[in-house]
Amino acid sequence: MFIGFLGLGNMGGPMALNLLKAGHQLIVFDLSADAMARAVEAGASAADSPVAVARAPVELIITMLPAAIHVRQVYLGSQGLLNHVRPGVMLIDSSTIDPMSAREVAKAAQEHGNPMLDAPVSGGTGGAAAGTLTFMVGGSAADFDRAQPILATMGKNIVHCGDSGNGQVAKVANNMLLGISMIGVAEAMSLGVSLGMDPSVLAGVINTSSGRCWSSDTYNPYPGVLENAPASRGYSGGFGTDLMLKDLGLATEAAKQIRQPVILGALAQQLYQRFSADGHGGLDFSAIIQTYLRQQP
Repeated sequence: MFIGFLGLGNMGGPMALNLLKAGHQLIVFDLSADAMARAVEAGASAADSPVAVARAPVELIITMLPAAIHVRQVYLGSQGLLNHVRPGVMLIDSSTIDPMSAREVAKAAQEHGNPMLDAPVSGGTGGAAAGTLTFMVGGSAADFDRAQPILATMGKNIVHCGDSGNGQVAKVANNMLLGISMIGVAEAMSLGVSLGMDPSVLAGVINTSSGRCWSSDTYNPYPGVLENAPASRGYSGGFGTDLMLKDLGLATEAAKQIRQPVILGALAQQLYQRFSADGHGGLDFSAIIQTYLRQQP
């Protein structure tokens, strides 16, 4: 299949490479010359603008962009995709944005004659490189079935979440819970160690008891507990604090629009906001435990 791909960052770049490895033909665009060069070296064709991607004889266009403002510009702007792509070309947006924006863009695409799916991902940069991402997909069942083979070249868990925007709903709800649970594990681990417990022993107890969760057994924030977790490599790599802060902001803003209380989500947002403001936005989000470790005697 001939596919257009816009957004070759830490997630989009590896996703595009997996499409090339699967034998698809790609035309790509990104503002980064280095990212473009890597994709071209792997076999992609380079476009000089989103318009050039839209005007190519592509059957599908995938976007992976930083925020809703970029998604709106790329799809709805005067030099955006919907003003230049031919009707019938499927559109898939894998950016993480708020559900309302996703639904607005999908409605505009439908009016133009283009089926569209919102398909945000989970799995991090490692999953993007390995082709093991989870895709949370919103849109019609027929469009989902049509897109599933393509998404399966980039991920191993492809979930249809319902109508347009519901992929984003699943993503922001899941990541809000992740942010909250990581703070809970950070508090518990810090308390136990402060009271004299060995961190590895405490983690073992938690992970065989009712406190067990992904943040404790797979991504424990205490240094040295899990060899492969960011906590054991200075909180480098992984999922950045500022990315978690972005997702918590999406969750709380979506909740505000429908008057749904998210009390712990809002508190988690404030804790990550303070941590980022203190200069730690580039660290993995599990570094939030430093908020508690600094207070130990």
